[in-house]
Amino acid sequence: MIIEIYTKPTCPYCHRAKELLLKKSIKFQEYDLIQSPELRDLMIERAGGLNTVPQIFINNKYLSDCDGLYILENTGKLDKIIEENK
Repeated sequence: MIIEIYTKPTCPYCHRAKELLLKKSIKFQEYDLIQSPELRDLMIERAGGLNTVPQIFINNKYLSDCDGLYILENTGKLDKIIEENK
């Protein structure tokens, strides 16, 4: 399973999303858009036009932003998605 997250260091939503993934012991690949601004266009394309951070992908498919990630967690759907994508 590959989790990818596009972030910026000063983004509180990015910190919250990473915190949840770490709490659940989910490994992820982080792409810092400040260090690698050339990835921004790719992120927007992959996220269907969404241009805010964080944007999170699982196995090369769009998963969610931070708010959506917490909704998935709070409704019990995140664990199911993770399990299905192992």
